[in-house]
Amino acid sequence: MRRSRHFGRRVPRVVLLIESSRSSGRSLLRGIADYARHHGPWAFYWEPGGLEKAWPHLRTLDADGIILRDTERLEEVLRRGLPAVVAGHSKHEVPGLANVITDSEAIGAMAAEHLLGRGFRHFAYCGYEGLPWSVQRGGSFRRAIAAAGFATHFHTGPAAAQPPGWQGGRRDLADWLRALPRPLGLMACNDDCGEQVIEACKIAGLHVPHEVAIIGVDNDELVCDLSDPPMSSVALNFERAGYESAQALDRLMHGRAVGELRIVVPATHVVTRQSTDMEAVDDASLARALRFIRDHAREVIAVPDVARAAGLSRRVLEKRFRRVLRRSTLREIRRVRVNQICRMLVETNQTVARIALALGYSSAEHVARYFRQEKRMTPLTYRRRYGRK
Repeated sequence: MRRSRHFGRRVPRVVLLIESSRSSGRSLLRGIADYARHHGPWAFYWEPGGLEKAWPHLRTLDADGIILRDTERLEEVLRRGLPAVVAGHSKHEVPGLANVITDSEAIGAMAAEHLLGRGFRHFAYCGYEGLPWSVQRGGSFRRAIAAAGFATHFHTGPAAAQPPGWQGGRRDLADWLRALPRPLGLMACNDDCGEQVIEACKIAGLHVPHEVAIIGVDNDELVCDLSDPPMSSVALNFERAGYESAQALDRLMHGRAVGELRIVVPATHVVTRQSTDMEAVDDASLARALRFIRDHAREVIAVPDVARAAGLSRRVLEKRFRRVLRRSTLREIRRVRVNQICRMLVETNQTVARIALALGYSSAEHVARYFRQEKRMTPLTYRRRYGRK
């Protein structure tokens, strides 16, 4: 990495050891680049192959800071004394450093809410052994499911995408899936794991989503869309975390302490695709009601509209909602509508007024009141907390 100057001042030299094979890494890099564009410039040395490929050159780079994934040789890198931000993957947080971690508690709870909202009463979690974030997501999912009165079946396997015995591992997973009660709502620890579960369902002769509905994590669009069927997933805002990582590194490179900082990758919403696109209830009328609410998430609807679509009286509909789903019809309408607002706040730059208009609200104030009742914060606060920087 060559020394460079910008209008007479030295440009910081930053090493990036972040992979780009998955959307999480690419989004982290976009956030870092965005920060440097507005607060730099910085000169980057980026090795998408990670530390193993960069290691022979690391001592010659004369770097000012580094942002990297945790690896087996992490301690060797940190002994160089460079200001560093560590993006967690295989280890627990590194004491005394700025660590990027995912909000596992929110991720598990969000996946559970999604599957519970589909009417499932049987649940499972599939994760990777030995990875802290996988264990934490599974624990959060289990607690949310238990709070609704149900149990969770667990399966863990090796983390590599194609480890030795890969096909055998899928057969073991298929045997486990066959033995579980159905219809089953299953959370996979990430999208790669979810894709493996979908393939194991094929081996087991189980239909996705009608026998096993699967939700992953990361919303890696390539992985999710190439899955057969396309996979629902919890979306995470890695781009924001990349921006905040660069911000923390900037402070460190200027000699300002950040302490034991936790940069949390927030879970923003669920992107629903075919792998969970069903209603897991035996009551056909209730299934029609749930489908009607989801199909009209962008429209103003009321309980009588849902009752007509279900072919039931309002009183009977309400009894079935509370008996099977343990919530009111109005609560389900609000939940689905607010999730739609969340998605638009995070995925678009539309003003709250424009979102209100698109969803049929009379004003931005109306949508703000509606949103605040569910999320205990305003739409603008939600966007600042979870949206793009």
